[in-house]
Amino acid sequence: MTTHLPGSDRPADKVGGHWLLARAGKKVLRPGGRETTDWLLDQADVAGRTVVEFAPGLGVTARAVLARGPGRYLGVDSDPAASARLDDLLAPPHRAVTADASATGLDDACADMVLSEAMLTMQGDRTKREIMAEAARLLRPGGTYAVHEMALTPDDLPDVVATDIRATLAKTIRVNARPLTIAEWVTLAEDTGFEVTATYVTDMGLLDPRRLVADEGVFGVARIAFNVARQPDVRRRVLAMRRVFTEHRAHLRGVGLILTKR
Repeated sequence: MTTHLPGSDRPADKVGGHWLLARAGKKVLRPGGRETTDWLLDQADVAGRTVVEFAPGLGVTARAVLARGPGRYLGVDSDPAASARLDDLLAPPHRAVTADASATGLDDACADMVLSEAMLTMQGDRTKREIMAEAARLLRPGGTYAVHEMALTPDDLPDVVATDIRATLAKTIRVNARPLTIAEWVTLAEDTGFEVTATYVTDMGLLDPRRLVADEGVFGVARIAFNVARQPDVRRRVLAMRRVFTEHRAHLRGVGLILTKR
């Protein structure tokens, strides 16, 4: 079985925050936690459908999708190591595809549902649009695009504050994090051919103790704490991320959106 984690060959102070947390043993790496993923899948009719997931990462959501009996699941990841890990979970007709989410190479109108979590936030404005346009291309008319991302709040947050939060996040998690307000996420969806049919908003509690227990379980939290405690370089990064999330908690949310292709 493939065990190599993407980014595991990079120093702890250079690797992206999500893979750093994965190195420490964290499995749920989504801003709105498992609760938002479960909400998305509850809203969508997965059974018997063709589901495409962009950037499945550790495969936690892939397992949840497979448990609901899709007709076919395709996981698209640009990282060959992530695709290899996903392949370990899958058997035909399900498969992993190594490709960019903005240009998957899959056929037009091949999917009933596209799913992406915690990946649009990490893209610039142009790439966000390209990825959402690709989702629209893959979906059959009336198909569902389920999105789980980080959001800024309130919708009228001053630009100077939003810019400062984005810059601080990018510096801390070593990824170009560009979360939008919920109103901006809705506008982007509408501009790329979707109608927003349901919305779920929760705290962005990725490293909040209560969310950690809910997402990872008591034994999972103990494993993470042990791994972080014995790796000083990882501990420094994790504590820095937690400080930033805490400092900006009033303006950060996890958001789930159910989008329907027009």
